[in-house]
Amino acid sequence: MKNITIPHLFYFLSLLIISSSFAQYPNIRIDGPLSDAPEEVSITINPVDPNILAAGANLNHFYSSTDGGMSWSEKIMSSTFNVWGDPCVLFDNVGNLYYAHLSNPANGYFIDRIVIQKSTDNGMIWNDGAGVGFEFPKQQDKEWLAVDFTQSPYKGNVYVTWTEFDRYGSSNPDDSSRIKFSKSTDQGENWSDAITISDVSGNCLDGGNTTEGAVPCVGPNGEVYVSWAGPAGLVFDKSTDGGETWGTDIFVSDIPGGWAFNVPGIYRCNGLPITMCDIGESQFNGNIYICWGDQRNGPTDTDVFFSRSTDGGESWTPALRVNSDFTARHQFFPWMTVDQSTGNIWGIFYDRRKTTGVATDVYVVRSTDGGYTFENFKISESSFVPNSSVFFGDYNNIAAFNGKIYPIWTRLHGGQLSIWNTIITDTTTVSVDDEMLLPISYSLFQNYPNPFNPATTISYQLPEPAFVTVEVFDVLGNKIASLVQENKTVGVHEVSFDGSNLSSGIYLYQIDAEGFHQSRKMMLTK
Repeated sequence: MKNITIPHLFYFLSLLIISSSFAQYPNIRIDGPLSDAPEEVSITINPVDPNILAAGANLNHFYSSTDGGMSWSEKIMSSTFNVWGDPCVLFDNVGNLYYAHLSNPANGYFIDRIVIQKSTDNGMIWNDGAGVGFEFPKQQDKEWLAVDFTQSPYKGNVYVTWTEFDRYGSSNPDDSSRIKFSKSTDQGENWSDAITISDVSGNCLDGGNTTEGAVPCVGPNGEVYVSWAGPAGLVFDKSTDGGETWGTDIFVSDIPGGWAFNVPGIYRCNGLPITMCDIGESQFNGNIYICWGDQRNGPTDTDVFFSRSTDGGESWTPALRVNSDFTARHQFFPWMTVDQSTGNIWGIFYDRRKTTGVATDVYVVRSTDGGYTFENFKISESSFVPNSSVFFGDYNNIAAFNGKIYPIWTRLHGGQLSIWNTIITDTTTVSVDDEMLLPISYSLFQNYPNPFNPATTISYQLPEPAFVTVEVFDVLGNKIASLVQENKTVGVHEVSFDGSNLSSGIYLYQIDAEGFHQSRKMMLTK
């Protein structure tokens, strides 16, 4: 590989205050004159020097800051593979910076591989990049990176996951899509042969039945975790040997209507999942989290959802709605991360809870209790009005490190796209915009997994404190087990049921709480 020196470009201050409201979160403009309709953003923090930040945007934009995000410079990326969008920026544990993107080479074909370029000086000089996943005539799309920051034998490994299409956009039923994986053990210089990690293939239409949204993360012992969406719903997979071998896809949640859906004013919208893990020293160490969006509450009410695993991804909590509004408005394009210094979870999404029409705000959420509850607060200083003829990309982004949080998003103003961020200090008291989400009705959820062998989890929610009884019966009405018989607080509760001593068959479980009665079926298979 040869090094390419990118000419020095101007450096500018971009602290632009749109209005005097919400001055707690002043909005800082990142892009400059070199940027042409930037969108689909990513951001990363250098762990060696946290004042150094890097960001990327479609198709080939790169931004850097050396003063903790107060001011930014910009460059246009280049490579012999051609820089063709879906940018992902990432610092590794020793300060190497990676810029992953799609390709469109002069001597190849459109998105024929994933390209990962590397800089050892915070983005001043870049190598030409390594091509990953080339397999003629297949096409490679929507990549994302992760690095192992743990003390495991895989420390420093860099991982990439993405979607491979037999033929992008094809409606031929013989063409399919799948999730691919590759890794580098030498700081991005060389990459392993790509392997398929998804068990169920999708179609090639780049829609709800395509396998998409593979965002990897690393567990506390060097595990590699990733989830994605597709025809099997939201699924999760993991490797415990540095990506050499992978398990069977584990179901996390359904995605009613699929991950691709319509939101007024948006050219294309999706709810692709983001996988993250707490590898710090908080009480939530080892927790795996997944955030996504869907329209299970109807096409006029897009919401952001969250699920948690405390057993290495083997089981997952029911979908929890993150946005705390009580409106039938849209919240969309979510992203989340974990600040490993505190274990706090931070997220960003577009929000219309306080607007009319398609006017859109930007909200951030924070959870300090491992994802049981989320505070919602507005960070955009004014609303913007998107236009469905203008492509916004597929996501926003957010990064967090040692109590400093950097959301980044795309805005349309005066017919022009622009990129913005703000700086949040975790010690600052946030201006919580709405009350935390509390259940407004009693409900008994379907057990998971179902069918099960031998154990399953039963969840229920309470809108008020109540004395609760949860019992299990066989189909003849004989009581098999009494799982709960006590006072419970407001919120979502879980209880495990073990059918090791029972025979295969259908069983009923039932809740009684302050006059509320509901029962559901579950199936034990051995």
